[in-house]
Amino acid sequence: MRNLYLTALFTLIFGGGLLAQDIHFSQFYQAPLHLNPALTGVMECTQRLTANYRNQWASVIKNEFQTYSASYDAKIPTAQYDYFGVGLSLWGDQAGSGRFSTYQARLSGSYSKYMGGNRTQSNYLVVGADAALSSRSINFAQLQWGTQHDGQGAFDPDRDPLEVLSEDQFLYADMSVGVLWFSRLDDNLNFYIGGAASHINRPKQSFFQNRDVKLYTKYTIHAGGELGLNDNVSFLPGAVAFFQGPSFQLNAGTSTRFYLNGSSYSSESFQIGVWARMVNNYQFFGFNQPTMPGEIEEETTFGMDAIIASARFDYGNYGIGFSYDINVSDLKVASNSKGSFEFSLIYNVCGNESRRVYCPKF
Repeated sequence: MRNLYLTALFTLIFGGGLLAQDIHFSQFYQAPLHLNPALTGVMECTQRLTANYRNQWASVIKNEFQTYSASYDAKIPTAQYDYFGVGLSLWGDQAGSGRFSTYQARLSGSYSKYMGGNRTQSNYLVVGADAALSSRSINFAQLQWGTQHDGQGAFDPDRDPLEVLSEDQFLYADMSVGVLWFSRLDDNLNFYIGGAASHINRPKQSFFQNRDVKLYTKYTIHAGGELGLNDNVSFLPGAVAFFQGPSFQLNAGTSTRFYLNGSSYSSESFQIGVWARMVNNYQFFGFNQPTMPGEIEEETTFGMDAIIASARFDYGNYGIGFSYDINVSDLKVASNSKGSFEFSLIYNVCGNESRRVYCPKF
């Protein structure tokens, strides 16, 4: 079963049947610059540092998927109530035995335009964009190809893979744009909704020079907010949907925030949450014989991929988050329902902000 999943993965990536897709975090609200460039500088404080780590499929393959990122952003007051946002983010991703790796450095910027409010309310429209330089590489010698299997479940490394990569590393530029609307109605009630388009320049992704394989543009829609029941407890519902070529993913759920000092102004709180991830799953057929690229029969179904349990602790300027994905898709046969562990860290630098009302607490 595991060999079938891995054979499908490598055949599709390098055979051109499925174009490379983006990394994702279950704690998407803890990786704002990765979610939407319009979130750059949208924060209660003046500066923000974030770090994220995700470990995936350790129970399925020997060299699991690992994703890590770090970012810095700041907001700069301008005009009477408006803000500029500037940011820098770095992320890396390594996948599988072939160490299929992607590294990216990204500069982002945004402008938050005040659209009305008063001393206790604010409404903002934000536009943002980013530009990035990325590197993609792979260790070709560690890959296993369908033509190297004897059809009986055994792998023969001496068989000709019938594939030779033109290059094992390449660079590409990347660009994204985004928009966000948020309203803070009072200390216990706020909401936001945003959208982004990533890879709008459709960068080339193939390791084969004679194949014009381009990265699909990814469209993101996300929304959420905070609904305070009282000074001690509030709900933070949220959802995000990704559309990228033939692939679709929806994360939705809610967290409950408990303020430890009995006030929504408190910098001390903890959250617990439950989320669901829905995806369109690919089902493959025809693996009883060695399969050449382009000869895989496939169909897609929409269903549940994982249940996500999350927790977050905020103390002073620090926020620490943990989550675990419980696999409930067909892959649970190979994963034994074990999913992904994720860790996030946020550090806020809060200066003397004279404009008390600004944005929601994400």
